[in-house]
Amino acid sequence: MVDTMALLHAFTRTSRARGRRTGTPPPPAQATLPADDEVLLDAPDDALGRALVGAAAGDPAPAAELLVATRRRAAWEHRDRYVRRLAAFARSRPEWLDAWRDRAPRDPDALLVDAQRAVDRAWDSPARAELLREVSPLITAAARADHRDPVPWRLALDHARGARAGHTYFEELWEAAVRRAPHHHGFHVAALRYLASSWHGSHRECFDFAETAAQDAPEGSLTQALPLRAAFGYLTDGCGPAVERARLDAAADRAAALSARLPSAQPWPAELRNLLAHVLVRLGRRRDALEQFRLTGPYATSFPWDRDADDPLGRFLEVRQDVLLAVASNSESTGTDASGARSGRPGSERRGRPEPRDH
Repeated sequence: MVDTMALLHAFTRTSRARGRRTGTPPPPAQATLPADDEVLLDAPDDALGRALVGAAAGDPAPAAELLVATRRRAAWEHRDRYVRRLAAFARSRPEWLDAWRDRAPRDPDALLVDAQRAVDRAWDSPARAELLREVSPLITAAARADHRDPVPWRLALDHARGARAGHTYFEELWEAAVRRAPHHHGFHVAALRYLASSWHGSHRECFDFAETAAQDAPEGSLTQALPLRAAFGYLTDGCGPAVERARLDAAADRAAALSARLPSAQPWPAELRNLLAHVLVRLGRRRDALEQFRLTGPYATSFPWDRDADDPLGRFLEVRQDVLLAVASNSESTGTDASGARSGRPGSERRGRPEPRDH
């Protein structure tokens, strides 16, 4: 862990100054939330929606226009998200992508969506590691098709984790990736997952990496919320040494500050807010969780609710309702004392380590 962390840290500033606790102001007890039947699961934004409609009709042109626009604008975070969604759609409706690939075999956008689809397909197989090794040429072709594009390198990092690549190889990929986009959120999530899977239970080291990356990230970057991912991993893992409660709260506070700067009731920040609401509920901070449910509006996301339920939308609605009722009835089990420090185990009035199987 130490050697890998040292290398990963070399590409983020090594400042260790802790961010100030910001939190979110408590919303009114009777917060206005969309009705259950208005909530959408994994809803696309308008641009992606048009691409998906075209793909459903067998026409790849809207998807091609969408992705070429992301390259022209260097909108890499949006591009990363669109590629994932288009590849997921192509797994069940492949005709439009296959036609696109046949028509333009060297198109960097078609190559990238095809590579993402291949990795996703291999990932679900019991023979994941072996199948992923066969996918490498597709990822290489996508990376070579446009040397500016960082998204193939995020895919390469995911691929390396699934193929159980060694630390040296992963570090080489990481170095090449961050040269293209030092603060790309997808890179950092991929690296955090690699660290977590390589050193199971080493949550403090994962927090070290996540906090350093967040401190270096520009204001408004999704990488600001990377410690939230580390907190979620810890809260749902149930192994390794305990992480200090203050560190978990600081991760949630940093993500809440980012959420407050992003537009409300929009699809693209929805995953951040769904994850933040999940973590806040686990930490017993229901008023703060209610604020995230308010900000996300009608946009539920499968992650993280699919981690503990077969019906992520139903789980989202269930937890949202529980939070709303708890806040409205002033029945929260935790609060903030005069110093601003929160106490209590997530989901409990007792102090101690968060249980891994709460909300």
